[in-house]
Amino acid sequence: MAQAIFAGGCFWCTEAVFRSITGVSAVESGYIGGTVPTPTYKQVCSGDTGHAEAIRIEFDPAVVSYADLLDIHMGTHDPTQLNRQGNDIGTQYRTALFPLDDTQRAEAEAGIARWNEAHPGQQAVTTIEGPADWYPAEDYHQEYWQGEGQRNPYCLAVIPPKLAKLQKGFADKLKG
Repeated sequence: MAQAIFAGGCFWCTEAVFRSITGVSAVESGYIGGTVPTPTYKQVCSGDTGHAEAIRIEFDPAVVSYADLLDIHMGTHDPTQLNRQGNDIGTQYRTALFPLDDTQRAEAEAGIARWNEAHPGQQAVTTIEGPADWYPAEDYHQEYWQGEGQRNPYCLAVIPPKLAKLQKGFADKLKG
């Protein structure tokens, strides 16, 4: 098994996308890239800690590659929005990749370049950051879409369009 860490706005939204991918065995919401040890959701939401809302993905690289996960990440959020995703504004909602080794860092650079090449006239502002400490989000944030999220108006407005992008662009990567 391998791991990948991506930030692309609200972690409830990105978690919902990656739970649907064949070869992904776990997705954990959390915080990364900041200066405060063991931050809380309230602290991160203030925008003062430097952390991003992110997800840590556990995956089988024999089934789905890191490059595939990068393409899914770039294709299901807006990598051209600096420090925001839709109505979520602040550095905690930035688009960022947190490679765990030099191989992932090289693949992250290639993934951003691939996206930029496929989208002339648009430029991804996705950053490559790290190494950085990972902090799991509070329990109530985990698997949010599968539970509370399907009753949350914000999630109902934001997550289904991301899942539609996933279905349209990456149907061959979805769990059956």
